[in-house]
Amino acid sequence: MRDGFVKVAAGTPKIRVADCRYNAEQIFTLMREADKQGVRVLCLPELCLTGYTCGDLFLQETLLKGAEDGLATILEATRNLDMLTALGMPVKYQNKLYNCATIIHKGEILGVVPKTNIPNYGEFYEARWFQPGCAADRLFTLCGQETFFGTDVLFTCETMPNLTVGVEICEDLWAAEPPSVKLAEGGATLILNLSASDEVVGKAAYRRQLVTGQSGRLVCGYVYADAGEGESSTDLVFAGHNLIAENGALLCERRFAAGLTASEVDVDKLAYERQRMTTFRSDPQSRLIRFSFDLEPSATALTRYISPTPFVPEDAVDRGERCNEILYIAALGLKKRLEHTGAKTAVVGLSGGLDSTLAILITALAMGMLNRPATDIIAVTMPCFGTTDRTRDNAVELAERLGATLLRIDIGEAVKRHFKDIGQSMDNHDVTFENGQARERTQVLMDIANQHGGLVVGTGDLSELALGWATYNGDHMSMYAVNASIPKTLVRHLVSFVSDDKAEEDGRLSAVLADILDTPVSPELLPAVGGQIAQKTEDLVGPYELHDFYLYYAIRWGFPPRKVLRLAEHAFARRYDRATLLKWLRNFYRRFFAQQFKRSCLPDGPKVGTVTLSPRGDWRMPSDAVARLWLDELEGLDEA
Repeated sequence: MRDGFVKVAAGTPKIRVADCRYNAEQIFTLMREADKQGVRVLCLPELCLTGYTCGDLFLQETLLKGAEDGLATILEATRNLDMLTALGMPVKYQNKLYNCATIIHKGEILGVVPKTNIPNYGEFYEARWFQPGCAADRLFTLCGQETFFGTDVLFTCETMPNLTVGVEICEDLWAAEPPSVKLAEGGATLILNLSASDEVVGKAAYRRQLVTGQSGRLVCGYVYADAGEGESSTDLVFAGHNLIAENGALLCERRFAAGLTASEVDVDKLAYERQRMTTFRSDPQSRLIRFSFDLEPSATALTRYISPTPFVPEDAVDRGERCNEILYIAALGLKKRLEHTGAKTAVVGLSGGLDSTLAILITALAMGMLNRPATDIIAVTMPCFGTTDRTRDNAVELAERLGATLLRIDIGEAVKRHFKDIGQSMDNHDVTFENGQARERTQVLMDIANQHGGLVVGTGDLSELALGWATYNGDHMSMYAVNASIPKTLVRHLVSFVSDDKAEEDGRLSAVLADILDTPVSPELLPAVGGQIAQKTEDLVGPYELHDFYLYYAIRWGFPPRKVLRLAEHAFARRYDRATLLKWLRNFYRRFFAQQFKRSCLPDGPKVGTVTLSPRGDWRMPSDAVARLWLDELEGLDEA
């Protein structure tokens, strides 16, 4: 339960139709197994205590009495389990029968929630036996306990305030207005669905879409427990399709098997997202009735997968589609800007590195959209003190393969003259030595753009903006920054995508892109050593894969530093030790706060993903904010 994670499970017990005693034993056995696995909220299938397929037996008093006796057995057998459980059973109330979810915790019945939408079409005949539930304040007695009966109820955990549970049953999710909408608006962060959904071809995919989609729309966790083995196969087959989703993402699923499907839902993350989204409707005047329960605070071991590359899909097909989409979004942004300004040319400073390579590839795509020749792109390579033959030659080859107009301008003498003017020694390789080159390059690009009626296309990426790894009014500035919301880890995959895509059409272009991908990331501002790059960015600021991970969770999700570190330890367990992760996390927070002044005056650029640091878009932060609280939280964690 630490850091907002609560372990939840969908369970499908193996049952026998109408054998309530057997079913009760299977249910409490499964509950005990869930408890051993650390599950704190368990959802079981619809009518699992009797079986969903009892038919007209539901009208038999013997079955109803057997179900209540079975529940009493379960309550006694699990009175020591610190776990909230929702199980399905028929319940008679005021001479009418209801299809219900009974919510129990430590031998106590917290409430009984009837199904709202009763299907009576196709293979479903529930209206023959069951009444639809309604919202009303009703008390009744079940298993000798006075409890609440109604649909308008929530269950809130006192020891984990962001965990509030709402319940709906099977068809409720298929309805035009699912009960979970009002439950979420009333504060439910976790929805449990007790279901008995039979299997037909294609239904599993639609069911999956419903569950993940509802969790996304409602910004909630959604646990869907389906009936399975043991249900009558007279006309139908039930496959136990269990799903757990969180905010539109499927955490795990299981089908054609009995047992538990478990994962951890991050309720703090859901609460943050609801707080951030002004369109999420919260109803503080909700008339939903709330019942409290306690869960003993405990550490929740993470079993859910945490991707080390949150900006980059790991599936090759998804990654290819994402890369193609981003290239077109960025190119469309530049296309609009070229049209609006009437620019005759687009000027790109080409270094032979990844960022400028991506910028010119996007520019070439935009020119193609405008049906303009590639010669309208002016690629400027500006070698200086740190430029190596490899990067210079790659820049030239890339420009030629794309058909751009190439200008070679050695800025060494101009920088030396400038250093002489300000009294900067050529032997002093300090920040002035480095930034003087970057600003000279920007001046050259701006002036060439003026000469040719063009605009300068920026090359800096999102990761560099987060760390402030750019020279203020140097490579920090342009007239349109196409890479501004693309993190470094994704830049690499975008260039690789183009390289693979062009392999058959232009082998030489593909080859030069491949060599650029193999070149160490460097600003090349310090003199080369033996013809090799002397300045490697990741040696100075840290691995970009870590900084992109930190950026995603610290900024997109607002996670506190300790939680970011915990997720990083889980995601990078086999690659970095705790000390290394802490070192670069501290560096991330120090630089992110100290370098905000550069982000406060960024040029325009297109948003392509969920994270951007534009001061006109997603990120507004004072340039003189202090990082002390964030850094203090990381103190003392080296040995923790």
